[in-house]
Amino acid sequence: MKLAIIFEASFLVICWSQAVSSHVFGYSEPNQRRWARHHGHCAGKTQSPIAITTSRTIPVHMPAVDMIGYHNPSAVSPENVSIGIPKVNASNAEEDFLPYIRGAKLSGEYEVEGLHFHWGDKNNRGSEHVINDIRYTMEMHIVHRNKKYATIGEALNHPDGAAVLGFFFNLDEDEGQGLVTINRHLHLIADANQEATLNVTFSLSSLIAGVDVDKFYTYKGSLTTPPCSEAVTWILYSDPIPISPKQISRFRQLSDTQDGALVDNFRTLQPVGNRRIFARTGHVRHTSIAALKHEGDYLKYDWFY
Repeated sequence: MKLAIIFEASFLVICWSQAVSSHVFGYSEPNQRRWARHHGHCAGKTQSPIAITTSRTIPVHMPAVDMIGYHNPSAVSPENVSIGIPKVNASNAEEDFLPYIRGAKLSGEYEVEGLHFHWGDKNNRGSEHVINDIRYTMEMHIVHRNKKYATIGEALNHPDGAAVLGFFFNLDEDEGQGLVTINRHLHLIADANQEATLNVTFSLSSLIAGVDVDKFYTYKGSLTTPPCSEAVTWILYSDPIPISPKQISRFRQLSDTQDGALVDNFRTLQPVGNRRIFARTGHVRHTSIAALKHEGDYLKYDWFY
């Protein structure tokens, strides 16, 4: 499998997909207010990220998320690593097995497209979603495309097009072992458009080792960057992953040509509106969605009020 690690002007991206769309945008408040001028979805009614309070979520019995292929090591055969416009070599989807997910309230199987990170200039900010009034130091998004759509571009035109798993990083004295491989190479790409060739291997499961994946929140939302397509089923795991001061400082040393230091690359919170936020509380007997249909109160499982 060919895997590219890319450092965009707005966040770190790791891609399995054949192409990555690039949008030039900034994260300052004035810049974020301008997103909708060029991307109408950014002013939509089901935008992300949002603030989640556990007491306001709806606990439901639902399947856990099956993460197939997450333990497979993904070799980074010499690929470009850069800040700026992504440079991704096409992979042969027929030959490469790509990890995928299913379960929860997902409508089918969703194949991995890539992952990226958002982080802050200070330790008390950086994540995009806020959980019980806590904004974590960093947030990682693993992006998946519904297998019934050929490309991520096509998928983003449909409400069931994408699924994103969100994980949070909390400052800790100990290093997050899953980040070691990525973190040790960040110094090679300190400036925008600089490139380096890497040969590293890691698995998706190594990035989330120790996380309680039985507990999560899920809701309908959007991409958190332009074009802000309202095509995403979000699944957020609130059990945080440790990240040391040294590790987060290496992310903060990245820079871009426009704004200097690459920090505070998170979107402002969006209104929840009429959306329901569901919570799987963990250690619940796996129950298929089909079986849940026989429950008398199944209407509450709709995504919207």
